[in-house]
Amino acid sequence: MPLLTRRRAADLDATILGMGNAAEASRSIKDETGAASGQGGARTVHLTKVYGTGDMAVRALDDVSVVLPERRFTAIMGPSGAGKSTLMHCVAGLEDATSGKVYVGDQELGALSDRRLTRLRRERIGFVFQAFNLLPTLTARDNILLPMTLAGTSPDQEWLDTVVRVLKLGDRLSHRPAEMSGGQQQRVALARALVTRPQIVFADEPTGNLDSRTGAEVLTLLRNAVDDLGQTVAMVTHDPVAAGHADSVVFLADGRIVDVMDAPTPDRVLDRMRGLGDTR
Repeated sequence: MPLLTRRRAADLDATILGMGNAAEASRSIKDETGAASGQGGARTVHLTKVYGTGDMAVRALDDVSVVLPERRFTAIMGPSGAGKSTLMHCVAGLEDATSGKVYVGDQELGALSDRRLTRLRRERIGFVFQAFNLLPTLTARDNILLPMTLAGTSPDQEWLDTVVRVLKLGDRLSHRPAEMSGGQQQRVALARALVTRPQIVFADEPTGNLDSRTGAEVLTLLRNAVDDLGQTVAMVTHDPVAAGHADSVVFLADGRIVDVMDAPTPDRVLDRMRGLGDTR
């Protein structure tokens, strides 16, 4: 399996730094027809991703059609190897699809040049990673503004103030990462993802490095980003408690969508994961 695709290698450093960058969308998650529902968020139409060739080929995603609706919080779950991270990477433009289509809003990613894809990721997509990926020599404020600094743009001060207020970072802006707790660092990472007002934020196991109390705080902040800031969030997680904060959960197994759960609770999610053979 290749470590990097051509597009991903070209911009991996910028992506790792968190360079990401509104009517209610349909509640429907699955969209087998590829219709326009949920176009304010993101969607895939018959998406397939294969690594390798011949006898060594691995089908990570197999004919996946899914909608990540605007202004909603969607969790993506499944056993290890189910295709969760691959789905997120394809929708975020970090991996090329083998076949099928990926849309962010009404823009089909496969139709973009590398330069236009980089611009779309910078302006319309935010990333929150498990490892925070903050620069240790920069203050919280400078880390938050880093995507815009690199792009040569200035923040909308009113929006920046709103993000800082909602994430309760007003008294931490002059602190460097080493001077902050893990939860505070993750708040800074989330602020960095939100400051460009992206169309969708992808969170990859955002509580994986946090204790339970701090993890709960970060999940509440993601929930607030949807409810208070009108953000669209898609989160890959193994944690039923984390998934319980979402509006809907998409379950994957062997590269296919096997179920969708609205109004999830941790107990319901755990039961469904056990049914998929994941006993964690």
